[in-house]
Amino acid sequence: MAKAKIIYTKTDEAPALATYSFLPIVKTFASAAGVEIETKDISLTGRIIANFPENLSEDQKIGDALAELGALAKTPEANIIKLPNISASIPQLQAAINELQALGYNIPDYPAEPANAAEEEIKSRYAKVLGSAVNPVLREGNSDRRAPKAVKNYAKKHPHSMGAWTADSKSHVASMPADDFYGSEKSVTVDKATDVSIQFVGADGSTSVLKEKVALLEGEIIDASVMNVKALKAFIAEQVADAKAQGVLFSLHMKATMMKVSDPIIFGAAVEVFYKDVFEKYADLFNELGVTATNGLGDVYAKIAGHAKQAEVEAAIEAVYETAPDLAMVDSDKGITNLHVPSDVIIDASMPAMIRTSGQMWNKAGKQQDTKAVIPDRSYAGVYQATIDFCKQNGALDPTTMGSVSNVGLMAQKAEEYGSHDKTFQMSAAGTVKVVDAAGTVLIEQPVGEGDIFRMCQVKDLPIQDWVKLAVKRARATGTPAVFWLDENRAHDAQLIAKVNKYLADHDTDGLELLIKAPVAATQFSLERIVKGDDTISVTGNVLRDYLTDLFPILEVGTSAKMLSIVPLMNGGGLFETGAGGSAPKHVQQFIKEGYLRWDSLGEFLALAVSLEHLGETFDNPKAKVLGEALDVATGRFLDNDKSPARKVGGIDNRGSHFYLALYWAQELAAQDKDAELKAQFAELAKDLTENEEKINAELIGAQGSAQSIGGYYHPSFDQASKAMRPSFTLNDALAQLV
Repeated sequence: MAKAKIIYTKTDEAPALATYSFLPIVKTFASAAGVEIETKDISLTGRIIANFPENLSEDQKIGDALAELGALAKTPEANIIKLPNISASIPQLQAAINELQALGYNIPDYPAEPANAAEEEIKSRYAKVLGSAVNPVLREGNSDRRAPKAVKNYAKKHPHSMGAWTADSKSHVASMPADDFYGSEKSVTVDKATDVSIQFVGADGSTSVLKEKVALLEGEIIDASVMNVKALKAFIAEQVADAKAQGVLFSLHMKATMMKVSDPIIFGAAVEVFYKDVFEKYADLFNELGVTATNGLGDVYAKIAGHAKQAEVEAAIEAVYETAPDLAMVDSDKGITNLHVPSDVIIDASMPAMIRTSGQMWNKAGKQQDTKAVIPDRSYAGVYQATIDFCKQNGALDPTTMGSVSNVGLMAQKAEEYGSHDKTFQMSAAGTVKVVDAAGTVLIEQPVGEGDIFRMCQVKDLPIQDWVKLAVKRARATGTPAVFWLDENRAHDAQLIAKVNKYLADHDTDGLELLIKAPVAATQFSLERIVKGDDTISVTGNVLRDYLTDLFPILEVGTSAKMLSIVPLMNGGGLFETGAGGSAPKHVQQFIKEGYLRWDSLGEFLALAVSLEHLGETFDNPKAKVLGEALDVATGRFLDNDKSPARKVGGIDNRGSHFYLALYWAQELAAQDKDAELKAQFAELAKDLTENEEKINAELIGAQGSAQSIGGYYHPSFDQASKAMRPSFTLNDALAQLV
C-alpha cells in the first residue's frame, strides 16, 4: 500500500495566499497521524511554466503537475484537495505572461493571430492553459456538492442580507428564440467503439478536416450544435434597444472562462453590437492595433493608450452611452462595465448575486437598478427566469427557514459542454459540418454560415452509470427526492433520459422519490419545496452543476465557498474541492493595498475533514479519522463563535480565522478519548494557543493596515508571501513545537 498522503494544490489569487498561512497548520496536525502533505503547483503561472521547459533555466523548470495529478486521479490511493484556480481568459493569460517575463522567465508572448507555423504551435500550447484546463483533467469522478449542516445552521442563526422583491420588477432574462445551441442540437448514442472526425464541407464541395480521430467508446453520447452568429447579433441589437425602451440595465452573462472558445466569441459579438458605431468607424485602426472584441472593451482602452487618436476613440465610446441603455457595472467607481473583460462576466456567480439583490445590478452611479440579463443560449437560461418569476410572486427567499438544494453532477471524464473546447470551431465560410465515423458513416451533420460557432460534446457511458448510482446513493442516505434535470425536448437530454431509465433499473429504488423534470419545471419544484423548508437533490449535467451549486448556496448560505464539494473518483480515490473563487481577485487587491485578506477558508476546512476521514478508511489509519472528526467539531465551533474573516481592517482576517481553527482543532483533539497518543500530543499545543490567544490576535491584527509586497500577483514570491501571511511569531513557534 502506498504511503498515506494528501495532495494539496497550489493555485491562484486569494486561495493561494491563504494557503501560505493555513498549510503549515495542516502539515503540523497531519504529521501527528503519519499523514504526509505534498503540494502540486497547478496555478496559472505553474501551468504556463510547465508548458515551455525548453525556454527556461534549470532552476526555473517545474514538472507538469496537472498531468501528474490527472494520472493520480485514476488510482485508488488518490486523495487530492483542490483549491479554486483561475480558469484563464486571454487577458488574464496575457497578464500572467507579462509578469513571468518581468521576473526573468523567457517564455513567448501569446500570439492571438499566429503569423507562421511556429506561432501556431505556441498558441496551441497556450490553449492547454486557457479556460477550464484543470477541472476536466482532475475530475475522474462525478460531483457530490451540498451545504454542510453546520454551515446551514449558521446561516439560519445569522441570515445574510436578501433584497426585497416586488411584483412590478422589470428584471428579466432574455434568450434567443431560435438559432442557438439549444435549438440546433442533434445527438446520437454510438453502439460500438469507433473514431470520429469532424469535417467541413464547403459550398463548392471541398472538404477539410477540423478534428481528426476523436475516440468514442461503446454507448457514448455525442451531440453537435451551432450558434448562428448573424442571428445572435440581431438578437443582441434587439435587446439593447429593448433595454433602452424599458429603462433597465443591459447586462451579459456568459461562461467565457470555462467555455473558452464559444463564449468569448459570443461575448465579443455583444461588444461589437453595443459599441457598433465605434467598431465600424475605427475598424482599420483597431485592426492595426490588434484590438480584439472577444477580450472586451478593456482591450480597446489598453491598446489605444498613448495613441494619437486615444482621446478621439474614448470620446466616441462615451458618445455611445448618450443613446444606449445604461450598462450593468462590475465596478461603478472605476467605470468597469459588464462588457469590459470576459472573465468579469461569469454567469454562475453574477446571476445569483443579481437575484439575491432584488434582481438588480449596479449602475454607473453606484445604485441598484432593474436589469435585463442577456443569456443568449436557451439551454439553461430558463432556470434563472423561473427563479426571478418565483421571487416576483413570492418575495425574497428567507435564509432562516429555507430548505437546501444539493447536487449530484455528471462531470467525470470531460463530460458534456466543458469538454468541448477542442471540438469547437468558428466557421470561416458557409457549408456543412459533418461528424463521420471510422466506417465513413455520417453520424451528425449541421448546416453552418460564415462566422457561426460549431461545437461537439460527448459523455461516456461509465460516468453516466456512476452518476445514476451516486444519485440513488444520496437519495437513499438522505430520504430526499432526487430530480434529474433533463429536458426531453433537447436532443442530448433525450439520449440521457433513456440511459437514466435503463440504469435506475440496476438499483434498489423502492421507497425513493426519483423524478425527471426539464430544468424550468425542476426549478419551480425545488423552489416550492425550499420555501416550506424542504430539501431536494438536483441531479444534473456538468454546466447545470456549476450553475446550481452557485445559485442555491448563494441564496441559502450567502456564498458558494461554504459548500462541501466531494468528487468520489471512479477508481476509488477522492477529490475534495474547497469552493468557488469568484471573489478572489478583489481580496488580493485589498491585501496588497492594506494587508488585510478577507478570503474565507471555510471550504478548505470542510474539504480537509472529509479528506482525512477518507484517508483513514482507505489506509486503515484511525488517527487520521480522529483528526477529521475533531476538525469537523472544531469547524462547527468556528462558525458558532463567528470567527470567519470580518469585512475591514481591525477585525479578524483570513490569518486570524486560521488561528482560531487551529485553536479549536487542538482543543478538540486534547479533549477526545478515542486516541490517547493524539490527546497527549495536542494537550500542550491546545494549552499554548489558549493561553496566548490575546497575544496571537494582537500580532495578527497588528500586521494589518499597511501595504504588502508579495513579489507578484500571479506568481508571488514564496518567501515574501509566507512572511506576509504568517506574521504571528507566537503562533508559528507553538506549531513548531509539535513537529
